[in-house]
Amino acid sequence: MNQPLESYQDEIYLDGLSGALPVLPVDLSALEELARMRLAPEVYGYLADGAGRGDTMRENEAAFRRWRIVPRMLTNVASPAFDSMVLGAALKVPMLLAPVGALGLAHPDGELAVARAAGALGVPMILSTSSSVAMEQVADANGSGQRWFQFYWPKDSGVAASFLSRAKAAGFSVLVLTVDARMLGWRPHGLDSAYLPSLRGRGVQNYFTDPAFVAGLAEPVSANEPAAIMRWAQMFGDPSLTWDDLPFLRERWDGPIVLKGIQSVPDAKRAVAAGMDGIVVSNHGGRQVDGGISALDALPPIVAAVGSQATVLFDSGIRGGADIIKALALGAKAVLIGRPYAYGLGLAGEDGVRHVLRALRNDFELTMRLAGYASLADLSPATLTRLP
Repeated sequence: MNQPLESYQDEIYLDGLSGALPVLPVDLSALEELARMRLAPEVYGYLADGAGRGDTMRENEAAFRRWRIVPRMLTNVASPAFDSMVLGAALKVPMLLAPVGALGLAHPDGELAVARAAGALGVPMILSTSSSVAMEQVADANGSGQRWFQFYWPKDSGVAASFLSRAKAAGFSVLVLTVDARMLGWRPHGLDSAYLPSLRGRGVQNYFTDPAFVAGLAEPVSANEPAAIMRWAQMFGDPSLTWDDLPFLRERWDGPIVLKGIQSVPDAKRAVAAGMDGIVVSNHGGRQVDGGISALDALPPIVAAVGSQATVLFDSGIRGGADIIKALALGAKAVLIGRPYAYGLGLAGEDGVRHVLRALRNDFELTMRLAGYASLADLSPATLTRLP
Protein backbone atom coordinates (compact mmCIF):
# COMPACT_ATOMS: atom_id res chain seq x y z
CA MET A 1 0.00 0.00 0.00
CA ASN A 2 2.80 2.45 0.90
CA GLN A 3 0.53 5.24 2.11
CA PRO A 4 1.88 8.82 1.93
CA LEU A 5 3.06 10.18 5.26
CA GLU A 6 0.93 12.61 7.24
CA SER A 7 1.80 16.30 6.81
CA TYR A 8 -0.17 17.78 9.71
CA GLN A 9 2.89 19.27 11.39
CA ASP A 10 3.84 21.17 8.22
CA GLU A 11 0.28 22.39 7.76
CA ILE A 12 0.14 23.71 11.30
CA TYR A 13 3.40 25.66 10.93
CA LEU A 14 2.38 27.06 7.54
CA ASP A 15 -1.09 28.04 8.75
CA GLY A 16 0.59 29.76 11.68
CA LEU A 17 2.18 32.24 9.29
CA SER A 18 -1.30 33.72 8.78
CA GLY A 19 -2.15 33.56 12.47
CA ALA A 20 -4.17 30.32 12.40
CA LEU A 21 -3.78 27.85 15.26
CA PRO A 22 -4.84 24.19 15.58
CA VAL A 23 -8.47 23.65 16.52
CA LEU A 24 -7.33 21.85 19.72
CA PRO A 25 -4.03 21.27 21.56
CA VAL A 26 -1.71 18.84 19.78
CA ASP A 27 -0.66 17.37 23.14
CA LEU A 28 -3.59 14.99 23.37
CA SER A 29 -3.10 14.47 27.09
CA ALA A 30 -4.27 18.08 27.52
CA LEU A 31 -7.69 17.29 26.04
CA GLU A 32 -9.05 15.72 29.22
CA GLU A 33 -8.57 18.85 31.30
CA LEU A 34 -10.04 20.97 28.51
CA ALA A 35 -13.02 18.61 28.36
CA ARG A 36 -13.44 18.85 32.13
CA MET A 37 -13.66 22.64 31.86
CA ARG A 38 -15.91 22.85 28.79
CA LEU A 39 -18.23 19.85 28.75
CA ALA A 40 -21.28 19.41 30.94
CA PRO A 41 -20.21 17.72 34.21
CA GLU A 42 -22.26 14.59 33.57
CA VAL A 43 -20.84 14.23 30.06
CA TYR A 44 -17.25 14.69 31.21
CA GLY A 45 -17.87 12.28 34.06
CA TYR A 46 -19.26 9.65 31.69
CA LEU A 47 -16.24 9.86 29.38
CA ALA A 48 -13.55 10.17 32.05
CA ASP A 49 -14.91 7.80 34.68
CA GLY A 50 -12.81 4.89 35.87
CA ALA A 51 -13.73 2.06 38.18
CA GLY A 52 -13.48 2.61 41.93
CA ARG A 53 -10.59 4.89 42.90
CA GLY A 54 -9.34 4.98 39.30
CA ASP A 55 -6.26 2.92 40.13
CA THR A 56 -6.40 0.74 37.01
CA MET A 57 -6.99 3.76 34.78
CA ARG A 58 -3.93 5.53 36.18
CA GLU A 59 -1.87 2.33 35.96
CA ASN A 60 -2.67 2.04 32.25
CA GLU A 61 -0.84 5.29 31.55
CA ALA A 62 1.90 4.69 34.13
CA ALA A 63 2.79 1.38 32.46
CA PHE A 64 3.77 3.23 29.29
CA ARG A 65 6.18 5.42 31.26
CA ARG A 66 8.01 2.33 32.50
CA TRP A 67 9.01 1.42 28.95
CA ARG A 68 11.45 3.69 27.09
CA ILE A 69 12.25 3.77 23.37
CA VAL A 70 15.88 3.14 22.40
CA PRO A 71 16.57 5.33 19.31
CA ARG A 72 18.91 4.07 16.58
CA MET A 73 20.99 6.55 14.55
CA LEU A 74 21.99 6.73 10.87
CA THR A 75 19.36 4.31 9.63
CA ASN A 76 17.67 5.10 6.32
CA VAL A 77 14.24 6.51 7.10
CA ALA A 78 13.86 8.54 3.90
CA SER A 79 11.09 6.33 2.51
CA PRO A 80 9.33 4.73 5.46
CA ALA A 81 6.20 2.58 5.22
CA PHE A 82 3.92 2.12 8.22
CA ASP A 83 0.85 0.62 6.54
CA SER A 84 -0.45 -2.87 7.27
CA MET A 85 -3.39 -5.26 6.90
CA VAL A 86 -5.20 -6.34 10.06
CA LEU A 87 -8.10 -8.79 9.81
CA GLY A 88 -8.84 -7.52 6.33
CA ALA A 89 -8.62 -3.84 7.24
CA ALA A 90 -6.09 -1.70 5.38
CA LEU A 91 -4.40 0.56 7.94
CA LYS A 92 -2.37 3.63 6.98
CA VAL A 93 -0.89 3.43 10.43
CA PRO A 94 -1.73 0.64 12.88
CA MET A 95 -4.59 2.27 14.77
CA LEU A 96 -8.37 1.96 14.94
CA LEU A 97 -11.07 3.87 16.80
CA ALA A 98 -12.18 2.01 19.91
CA PRO A 99 -15.90 1.63 20.60
CA VAL A 100 -17.24 4.37 22.87
CA GLY A 101 -20.94 4.36 23.71
CA ALA A 102 -23.46 7.20 23.69
CA LEU A 103 -21.26 9.65 21.77
CA GLY A 104 -24.31 11.81 21.15
CA LEU A 105 -23.75 13.05 24.69
CA ALA A 106 -20.43 14.58 23.69
CA HIS A 107 -21.71 16.26 20.52
CA PRO A 108 -25.07 16.38 18.70
CA ASP A 109 -23.55 14.65 15.65
CA GLY A 110 -22.06 11.93 17.86
CA GLU A 111 -21.20 8.72 16.04
CA LEU A 112 -22.07 10.27 12.67
CA ALA A 113 -19.29 12.84 13.04
CA VAL A 114 -16.87 10.11 14.09
CA ALA A 115 -17.89 7.94 11.14
CA ARG A 116 -17.35 10.79 8.69
CA ALA A 117 -13.94 11.67 10.12
CA ALA A 118 -12.81 8.06 10.27
CA GLY A 119 -13.95 7.37 6.73
CA ALA A 120 -12.24 10.48 5.35
CA LEU A 121 -8.94 9.69 7.05
CA GLY A 122 -8.92 5.95 6.38
CA VAL A 123 -9.08 4.86 10.02
CA PRO A 124 -11.38 1.91 10.80
CA MET A 125 -14.13 2.72 13.28
CA ILE A 126 -15.42 0.18 15.79
CA LEU A 127 -19.03 1.12 16.51
CA SER A 128 -20.41 0.44 19.97
CA THR A 129 -23.65 -1.46 20.40
CA SER A 130 -24.54 1.43 22.73
CA SER A 131 -24.68 3.92 19.88
CA SER A 132 -26.69 7.14 19.94
CA VAL A 133 -27.97 6.42 16.43
CA ALA A 134 -28.80 3.23 14.57
CA MET A 135 -25.91 1.27 13.08
CA GLU A 136 -27.34 1.71 9.58
CA GLN A 137 -27.11 5.51 9.88
CA VAL A 138 -23.51 5.24 11.04
CA ALA A 139 -22.72 3.01 8.06
CA ASP A 140 -24.22 5.59 5.71
CA ALA A 141 -22.12 8.35 7.30
CA ASN A 142 -19.00 6.20 7.07
CA GLY A 143 -19.57 5.59 3.36
CA SER A 144 -16.81 3.46 1.89
CA GLY A 145 -14.87 3.55 5.16
CA GLN A 146 -13.84 0.46 7.09
CA ARG A 147 -16.01 -0.37 10.07
CA TRP A 148 -16.21 -3.06 12.74
CA PHE A 149 -19.09 -3.74 15.12
CA GLN A 150 -18.61 -4.04 18.87
CA PHE A 151 -21.13 -6.42 20.40
CA TYR A 152 -22.63 -6.27 23.88
CA TRP A 153 -24.40 -9.62 24.08
CA PRO A 154 -28.04 -9.14 25.18
CA LYS A 155 -29.86 -11.79 27.17
CA ASP A 156 -32.51 -12.11 24.42
CA SER A 157 -31.06 -14.43 21.77
CA GLY A 158 -33.47 -13.12 19.14
CA VAL A 159 -32.23 -9.56 19.63
CA ALA A 160 -28.63 -10.81 19.62
CA ALA A 161 -29.13 -12.59 16.30
CA SER A 162 -30.89 -9.56 14.85
CA PHE A 163 -28.00 -7.25 15.80
CA LEU A 164 -25.53 -9.56 14.07
CA SER A 165 -27.64 -9.76 10.94
CA ARG A 166 -28.10 -5.98 10.78
CA ALA A 167 -24.40 -5.28 11.33
CA LYS A 168 -23.40 -7.65 8.55
CA ALA A 169 -25.94 -6.14 6.16
CA ALA A 170 -24.66 -2.63 7.00
CA GLY A 171 -21.11 -3.48 5.96
CA PHE A 172 -19.44 -4.05 9.32
CA SER A 173 -16.67 -6.51 8.53
CA VAL A 174 -15.34 -7.64 11.92
CA LEU A 175 -17.30 -8.54 15.05
CA VAL A 176 -15.75 -7.40 18.34
CA LEU A 177 -17.30 -9.11 21.36
CA THR A 178 -16.59 -7.22 24.57
CA VAL A 179 -16.10 -9.80 27.32
CA ASP A 180 -15.07 -7.59 30.26
CA ALA A 181 -18.33 -5.65 30.68
CA ARG A 182 -21.14 -8.10 31.20
CA MET A 183 -22.25 -5.71 33.94
CA LEU A 184 -21.26 -2.12 34.68
CA GLY A 185 -18.26 -1.43 36.87
CA TRP A 186 -18.46 0.73 40.03
CA ARG A 187 -17.97 4.20 38.49
CA PRO A 188 -18.02 7.02 41.04
CA HIS A 189 -18.57 9.99 38.70
CA GLY A 190 -21.70 8.47 37.27
CA LEU A 191 -22.92 7.30 40.66
CA ASP A 192 -22.32 10.64 42.36
CA SER A 193 -24.46 12.36 39.74
CA ALA A 194 -26.89 9.41 39.49
CA TYR A 195 -26.37 9.59 35.74
CA LEU A 196 -26.48 6.59 33.42
CA PRO A 197 -27.14 7.64 29.81
CA SER A 198 -29.00 4.49 28.84
CA LEU A 199 -31.62 4.97 31.56
CA ARG A 200 -32.33 8.37 30.00
CA GLY A 201 -32.75 6.97 26.51
CA ARG A 202 -29.22 7.79 25.31
CA GLY A 203 -27.03 5.18 23.65
CA VAL A 204 -29.87 2.70 23.13
CA GLN A 205 -30.86 3.48 19.54
CA ASN A 206 -29.65 0.15 18.17
CA TYR A 207 -32.18 -1.46 20.49
CA PHE A 208 -35.00 0.98 19.80
CA THR A 209 -34.62 0.43 16.03
CA ASP A 210 -34.30 -3.34 16.19
CA PRO A 211 -37.30 -5.36 14.98
CA ALA A 212 -36.71 -8.20 17.44
CA PHE A 213 -36.45 -5.76 20.34
CA VAL A 214 -39.49 -3.75 19.29
CA ALA A 215 -41.51 -6.94 18.84
CA GLY A 216 -41.26 -7.51 22.58
CA LEU A 217 -42.86 -4.17 23.44
CA ALA A 218 -46.57 -3.68 24.08
CA GLU A 219 -46.41 -0.20 22.52
CA PRO A 220 -44.11 1.58 20.07
CA VAL A 221 -41.02 3.18 21.60
CA SER A 222 -42.37 6.63 20.77
CA ALA A 223 -45.55 5.92 22.72
CA ASN A 224 -43.88 4.56 25.86
CA GLU A 225 -40.14 5.16 26.02
CA PRO A 226 -39.88 4.28 29.75
CA ALA A 227 -41.17 0.78 28.97
CA ALA A 228 -38.61 0.43 26.19
CA ILE A 229 -35.83 1.56 28.52
CA MET A 230 -36.96 -0.98 31.09
CA ARG A 231 -36.85 -3.75 28.47
CA TRP A 232 -33.32 -2.64 27.58
CA ALA A 233 -32.31 -2.75 31.27
CA GLN A 234 -33.66 -6.27 31.61
CA MET A 235 -31.59 -7.61 28.71
CA PHE A 236 -28.35 -5.59 28.74
CA GLY A 237 -25.43 -7.76 29.79
CA ASP A 238 -25.55 -11.44 30.60
CA PRO A 239 -23.35 -12.62 33.49
CA SER A 240 -24.22 -16.23 32.70
CA LEU A 241 -22.30 -16.22 29.39
CA THR A 242 -19.38 -18.63 29.13
CA TRP A 243 -16.93 -19.89 26.53
CA ASP A 244 -19.50 -22.52 25.60
CA ASP A 245 -21.74 -19.78 24.17
CA LEU A 246 -19.26 -18.60 21.52
CA PRO A 247 -20.46 -21.03 18.81
CA PHE A 248 -23.66 -18.92 18.68
CA LEU A 249 -21.57 -16.12 17.19
CA ARG A 250 -19.65 -18.28 14.76
CA GLU A 251 -22.88 -19.75 13.43
CA ARG A 252 -24.23 -16.26 12.70
CA TRP A 253 -21.14 -14.31 11.68
CA ASP A 254 -19.04 -15.38 8.69
CA GLY A 255 -16.29 -12.78 9.15
CA PRO A 256 -13.50 -12.40 11.72
CA ILE A 257 -14.47 -12.43 15.40
CA VAL A 258 -12.37 -10.69 18.04
CA LEU A 259 -12.70 -10.87 21.83
CA LYS A 260 -12.07 -7.52 23.52
CA GLY A 261 -11.07 -7.44 27.17
CA ILE A 262 -8.61 -10.34 27.42
CA GLN A 263 -6.04 -9.78 30.18
CA SER A 264 -4.59 -13.20 30.99
CA VAL A 265 -2.70 -15.93 29.15
CA PRO A 266 -5.22 -18.67 30.04
CA ASP A 267 -8.08 -16.60 28.58
CA ALA A 268 -6.04 -15.81 25.47
CA LYS A 269 -5.42 -19.53 24.93
CA ARG A 270 -9.11 -20.30 25.41
CA ALA A 271 -9.99 -17.67 22.81
CA VAL A 272 -7.70 -19.35 20.32
CA ALA A 273 -9.07 -22.79 21.20
CA ALA A 274 -12.59 -21.43 20.63
CA GLY A 275 -11.64 -20.44 17.09
CA MET A 276 -11.54 -16.70 17.61
CA ASP A 277 -9.58 -14.76 14.97
CA GLY A 278 -8.18 -12.15 17.33
CA ILE A 279 -8.16 -10.66 20.78
CA VAL A 280 -7.89 -7.15 22.14
CA VAL A 281 -5.72 -6.94 25.23
CA SER A 282 -7.73 -4.37 27.17
CA ASN A 283 -9.13 -3.57 30.59
CA HIS A 284 -11.85 -1.28 29.22
CA GLY A 285 -9.76 1.80 29.86
CA GLY A 286 -9.81 1.07 33.59
CA ARG A 287 -13.60 1.39 33.72
CA GLN A 288 -14.42 -2.10 35.03
CA VAL A 289 -12.02 -3.57 37.62
CA ASP A 290 -10.31 -1.24 40.07
CA GLY A 291 -6.84 -2.39 41.09
CA GLY A 292 -6.42 -4.52 37.98
CA ILE A 293 -3.34 -5.16 35.89
CA SER A 294 -2.45 -2.52 33.31
CA ALA A 295 -3.27 -3.53 29.75
CA LEU A 296 0.33 -2.94 28.65
CA ASP A 297 1.72 -5.24 31.34
CA ALA A 298 -0.72 -7.92 30.20
CA LEU A 299 0.38 -7.63 26.57
CA PRO A 300 3.85 -9.31 26.33
CA PRO A 301 2.96 -12.67 27.92
CA ILE A 302 -0.22 -12.89 25.84
CA VAL A 303 1.70 -12.17 22.64
CA ALA A 304 4.25 -14.84 23.58
CA ALA A 305 1.48 -17.36 24.19
CA VAL A 306 -0.86 -16.81 21.22
CA GLY A 307 0.64 -14.14 18.95
CA SER A 308 1.44 -16.68 16.24
CA GLN A 309 -2.09 -18.12 16.34
CA ALA A 310 -4.36 -15.08 16.51
CA THR A 311 -4.22 -11.34 15.79
CA VAL A 312 -3.39 -9.50 19.00
CA LEU A 313 -4.60 -5.89 19.27
CA PHE A 314 -4.13 -3.46 22.14
CA ASP A 315 -6.43 -1.00 23.92
CA SER A 316 -6.31 1.14 27.08
CA GLY A 317 -3.99 4.08 27.76
CA ILE A 318 -2.82 5.26 24.32
CA ARG A 319 -2.27 9.03 24.47
CA GLY A 320 0.45 9.71 21.88
CA GLY A 321 2.61 8.38 19.07
CA ALA A 322 5.25 7.00 21.42
CA ASP A 323 2.58 4.93 23.19
CA ILE A 324 1.60 3.36 19.87
CA ILE A 325 5.23 2.45 19.19
CA LYS A 326 5.61 0.83 22.60
CA ALA A 327 2.49 -1.31 22.21
CA LEU A 328 3.58 -2.42 18.74
CA ALA A 329 7.11 -3.19 19.91
CA LEU A 330 5.63 -5.41 22.62
CA GLY A 331 3.74 -7.40 20.00
CA ALA A 332 0.40 -5.76 19.20
CA LYS A 333 -0.53 -5.63 15.51
CA ALA A 334 -2.52 -2.41 15.98
CA VAL A 335 -3.89 -0.23 18.78
CA LEU A 336 -7.31 1.15 19.61
CA ILE A 337 -7.76 4.85 20.41
CA GLY A 338 -10.53 5.71 22.88
CA ARG A 339 -10.87 8.72 25.16
CA PRO A 340 -8.72 11.15 23.09
CA TYR A 341 -11.05 11.07 20.09
CA ALA A 342 -14.13 11.19 22.34
CA TYR A 343 -12.77 14.36 23.97
CA GLY A 344 -11.94 15.75 20.52
CA LEU A 345 -15.53 15.08 19.46
CA GLY A 346 -16.95 16.78 22.53
CA LEU A 347 -14.72 19.84 22.13
CA ALA A 348 -14.86 20.41 18.38
CA GLY A 349 -17.16 17.88 16.72
CA GLU A 350 -15.97 16.23 13.52
CA ASP A 351 -13.07 18.68 13.26
CA GLY A 352 -11.96 17.63 16.72
CA VAL A 353 -11.94 13.95 15.77
CA ARG A 354 -9.98 14.71 12.61
CA HIS A 355 -7.48 16.72 14.66
CA VAL A 356 -6.91 13.87 17.10
CA LEU A 357 -6.44 11.29 14.35
CA ARG A 358 -4.10 13.46 12.30
CA ALA A 359 -2.07 14.49 15.35
CA LEU A 360 -1.69 10.88 16.48
CA ARG A 361 -0.68 9.69 13.05
CA ASN A 362 1.88 12.45 12.50
CA ASP A 363 3.28 12.04 16.02
CA PHE A 364 3.63 8.29 15.46
CA GLU A 365 5.28 8.62 12.06
CA LEU A 366 7.72 11.32 13.17
CA THR A 367 8.67 9.46 16.34
CA MET A 368 9.25 6.26 14.37
CA ARG A 369 11.58 8.00 11.93
CA LEU A 370 13.41 10.01 14.58
CA ALA A 371 13.97 6.80 16.52
CA GLY A 372 15.44 5.21 13.39
CA TYR A 373 12.64 2.81 12.44
CA ALA A 374 11.43 2.83 8.83
CA SER A 375 8.84 0.04 9.02
CA LEU A 376 6.64 -1.79 11.48
CA ALA A 377 8.80 -4.88 10.96
CA ASP A 378 11.70 -3.01 12.57
CA LEU A 379 9.90 -2.94 15.91
CA SER A 380 10.49 -5.61 18.55
CA PRO A 381 10.97 -5.79 22.32
CA ALA A 382 14.60 -4.80 21.62
CA THR A 383 13.24 -1.40 20.54
CA LEU A 384 12.52 -0.73 24.21
CA THR A 385 14.15 -0.84 27.57
CA ARG A 386 12.25 -1.15 30.83
CA LEU A 387 13.03 1.14 33.71
CA PRO A 388 14.08 -0.59 36.94
